[in-house]
Amino acid sequence: MTSPSASTLLSREEYIEQAYLFKSLQIRLASNEPIQEMLAQIREEILATTKLPMAIDFMLAEVRHVGTMSTAMTKLPHYFTQFQIFIISQAEDEYGRFDMRVAFAVLEYEAQFRSENSDPVALFLFQMETLCRNRLDYDFGLQAIAMDPIYNAHWQRWILEARHQLGLVELADLIYVNSAYYRLKNPDDENEHEPSVGRAILFGQRAGRIALANRKKAPHYLFSSLQRQLGYPAVPHSIKRDPAIDLLPKLNKLVERLEVRVKLLEDEQRQSGIDLNQFLRDQKK
Repeated sequence: MTSPSASTLLSREEYIEQAYLFKSLQIRLASNEPIQEMLAQIREEILATTKLPMAIDFMLAEVRHVGTMSTAMTKLPHYFTQFQIFIISQAEDEYGRFDMRVAFAVLEYEAQFRSENSDPVALFLFQMETLCRNRLDYDFGLQAIAMDPIYNAHWQRWILEARHQLGLVELADLIYVNSAYYRLKNPDDENEHEPSVGRAILFGQRAGRIALANRKKAPHYLFSSLQRQLGYPAVPHSIKRDPAIDLLPKLNKLVERLEVRVKLLEDEQRQSGIDLNQFLRDQKK
């Protein structure tokens, strides 16, 4: 993967235009147009004073040559973050189940949030919830998150350590022990000198209280509480389709066929036999 220093924070205008790009792609996917045609059209709508039109030109050339957006984004690490690249690559994976529409919605919300807020706590929780709710690869996902330029060295070190701890330790515990609320509740646990790497204060008191209150609970309760209290966008995720929705039309057709068969059996039991004129009338219609 590209080193963390390859990415840089962009201006507010860039993030606003990125949000528009991903939102437009998400909406136009319903038209089933080729991705290169959608990119070419959206390129004309993007603010020309930003760098995004040049990035789209590069993506267009790559899509026409290779057929994927993620390969182009990988070659533009100074403009697109590793998390953005990871999300698109997961959606383009032919063996995966991550919907491209959800991927574009995730990147739209993330870019819009970046244009209004630079809080690393809220951004990390949004990105982490994206991995959890969409069942994406934690290993590569957290590596990509750690490379985001919004995170300082303490954040990067902690994210990479959490990557190995998740599954053995609950996320609520990881947040709590690295929060200001834990330090407030356990003042004797603080090192007299520099705090240890595993206990760096990364989360505030509010996030620490929420994490403590949600220990031993399902992760979606933790994320729902954090999302409400910290104000980051609700994470888009694929909604499991109810099989009953597809089953009901099939059952209706089956019932109709059974009704016809029962009527034929009833006609056959009568002395008059089956009236074939009804089938001739149906053919004439």
